[in-house]
Amino acid sequence: MLKELRPALVLLALMTLLTGIAYPYAITGLATLLFPHQASGSLVVQNNVVVGSELIGQNFTQAKYFHGRPSATTDTDPNDATKQISVPYKADASTGSNLGPTSQALIDRVKSDTATLKAEKDAPIPVDLVTTSASGLDPDITPAAALFQVERVAAARGLPVETVQAQVEKMTEDRTYGVLGEKHVNVLALNRALDALAPTKP
Repeated sequence: MLKELRPALVLLALMTLLTGIAYPYAITGLATLLFPHQASGSLVVQNNVVVGSELIGQNFTQAKYFHGRPSATTDTDPNDATKQISVPYKADASTGSNLGPTSQALIDRVKSDTATLKAEKDAPIPVDLVTTSASGLDPDITPAAALFQVERVAAARGLPVETVQAQVEKMTEDRTYGVLGEKHVNVLALNRALDALAPTKP
């Protein structure tokens, strides 16, 4: 019986070494060599401190900052292990809400977010400001979603609306290779650009 098992065991060990160790290390090494920034997580560093990633959104809530899309990521309630609580942009819990169009919870959340945005500005609301992405971690918003927030951010920072709008236009990225995806604005990059532009008013 050992004679029959030996080829299978040898093949298992060989494939484990090749596909489980050698291949991952080789690809990781190659990626680090050719694309060091991306292979390290596309981290954003400021004053030698990591302040975020180009690939993962952050939960900006202050009026002086542009806000990203709603995030559906959750975590276990520390006070009750049987419940889940909202923890926006939790990178190790990437997920959508899995709520369908007939879900009352989804309807109520979208209505609440819409009312909040309507109170901020009486204008058509870009859909990405009230809908979550499939990952819950989307770092980008549409140019329309950014422009919707310009007046609030400008007022909070004591800056002319034109100055903030110019930053939005400057930070708007085109489609990849001109054809893939849509135009978008990285929220973290835009907020960092505004922080560097001028201090927020008291």
